Amino acid sequence: MGDNIVTESFSETHRAAATPIVIVGHVDHGKSSLIGRLLYDTDSLQDGKLAQIVESSRKRGLTVEWSFLLDSLQIERDQGVTVDSTRIPFRLGSREFVIVDAPGHRQFLRNMITGAADAEAAVLVVDAKEGAQEQTRRHAMLLRLIGIRHVIVLLNKSDLLGFDEAKIVKVESDVRQLLGRLEIEVEAVVPASARDGDNIASRSERSLWYKGPTLVEALANVPPPASRAALPFRMPVQDVYRFDGVRYVAGRIERGTVRAGDRLSIGAQGQVATVAEVCRWHAPELPVAGAGESIALRLEPDLVPDRGDLLFPADDKAAAPERSARIRTRLFWLRGEPLRVGESFTLRLATAEHDVTVASIDAVVDLEDLTLREGDTVPPDGFAEITLAASHAVLFDPFSPGFGDGRGVLVDRYQRIVGGAPLIGPAELADGEHAIHPTASRVSAARQVQTRGHKSGVFWLTGLPGSGKSTVARAAELALSEQAINSTVLDGDTLRAGLCSDLGFSAEDRRENIRRAAHVAKILAESGQVVIVALVSPLEADRALARQIVGENFHEVFVDTPLETCEKRDPKGLYAAARAGKIPDFTGISAPYEAPVSPELRLAADRPEQDAISTLTAFILRIVQP
Repeated sequence: MGDNIVTESFSETHRAAATPIVIVGHVDHGKSSLIGRLLYDTDSLQDGKLAQIVESSRKRGLTVEWSFLLDSLQIERDQGVTVDSTRIPFRLGSREFVIVDAPGHRQFLRNMITGAADAEAAVLVVDAKEGAQEQTRRHAMLLRLIGIRHVIVLLNKSDLLGFDEAKIVKVESDVRQLLGRLEIEVEAVVPASARDGDNIASRSERSLWYKGPTLVEALANVPPPASRAALPFRMPVQDVYRFDGVRYVAGRIERGTVRAGDRLSIGAQGQVATVAEVCRWHAPELPVAGAGESIALRLEPDLVPDRGDLLFPADDKAAAPERSARIRTRLFWLRGEPLRVGESFTLRLATAEHDVTVASIDAVVDLEDLTLREGDTVPPDGFAEITLAASHAVLFDPFSPGFGDGRGVLVDRYQRIVGGAPLIGPAELADGEHAIHPTASRVSAARQVQTRGHKSGVFWLTGLPGSGKSTVARAAELALSEQAINSTVLDGDTLRAGLCSDLGFSAEDRRENIRRAAHVAKILAESGQVVIVALVSPLEADRALARQIVGENFHEVFVDTPLETCEKRDPKGLYAAARAGKIPDFTGISAPYEAPVSPELRLAADRPEQDAISTLTAFILRIVQP
């Protein structure tokens, strides 16, 4: 695609990219100390930094504490953990590196994903005395998920074992076995002491038996980042601009090269245009642009791509990305609640956003032995293989170690990243399976709050028949309307008159009634409304199902009216009929009621009805008002 002079000029411009190295490990295994010592031993500290470290250590009554070099946030000093991903330029001889210190503490794992996403190699820090911990297994899984190809293990604090060869070889064997189960090939295992500098930049006299590389030598052996310029061209559209009547399509080239005259396909719709001009700003003019460059293209004909559309070579099926509405995905789940089949999210892939639903959970990783097993849910901080379904074809390149292809994230309606999601490949629709693709609202929760003036929520009132649930719910609805709060009441009789008219009162039908009510409540809450559900819902397991369906917006309210009071009221004559044997399986008489153990609000019957209404209204307002 052009002459040698242009290619050489392009190569010269893009050669010698810095090699990103991520350093990960358990929160107490010494990552920050390692980096501080590494920078010191290689004379890479900025002027004045050593004196600053010595003074900080002295104030805390410590010997030189190298980790203080990386305490970019005060919270790190206060809590003793690294919380953000610190990026530090670093040089070995004539070669540039970027060191990424990724958080080790469990609650900061999503920061680690961000920090490690583009790393070429990883240093996994393991305390030689403690060995691999649960967090070590999680970090190893993350390295596999992200696809880092070159892994160096540093057995830090080996001085605590006296650099005993037999003990260290045993720890090395355990760590290699752990990583081997994840198909991670270890480049080197280095026994070291970051505090004292053993085997960091120079060989330790305390481990003369060790013949492998020092950490610095192992890092120098990591190959430079592979060139992406020879791969088929990909550019996700960032935006479209118009200057002086000319339209420019802007974006960052993820792989390959492009030049004037190239024919490109645009997104899933497949329109074809020719590159009329490759444009740069504040950069040398070259007729060719390649991987890593942010550029603008002028196209002919003057088509208008959408943000997120993928540009790729036309007329070459072998160079085209995958195209599928069902995608096999490797998942790291970050939300505090389990993931379940049927949940919907936004899949962010480069600049594109796609509405997707979890069609199936195909396998869940058991972190104890790192094996795959069947599962109905993915636990918090869990790993799994799942299938995502979209309502339209998604263009993507499957995830490949060492490259950025197919690295997606799942985002919830609150715009929070809840999962790392590398895309593995297309998924086939199983025989007899229906292609159902729920669509998510394009109106974010924040926009709904801005529009309505309040947050949403589901307030689930449970209690015996005749306890006053519907009465209190309807009165609270009126009080909320006077506060300009949009609310809806779903009570048992209203639901059974329509949506649930086909259901009886068996345990199975009661559970189905609750399931339907929970799904309706969730839909209404996701539209920005306050939903008050008034259902007997007698069993704890059924209320747990409702909580599972609704999610974090679920608030349980116990209308705690004693059986004697309910039976005395008996507004519909149901208790009398149940006592006469005319109504089987009646809650409180011939069927159990399991009172909530720890409801978020308890409305006691020994207070006036108006107090219960005021208490419920105030509770709701406290939660939904911004």
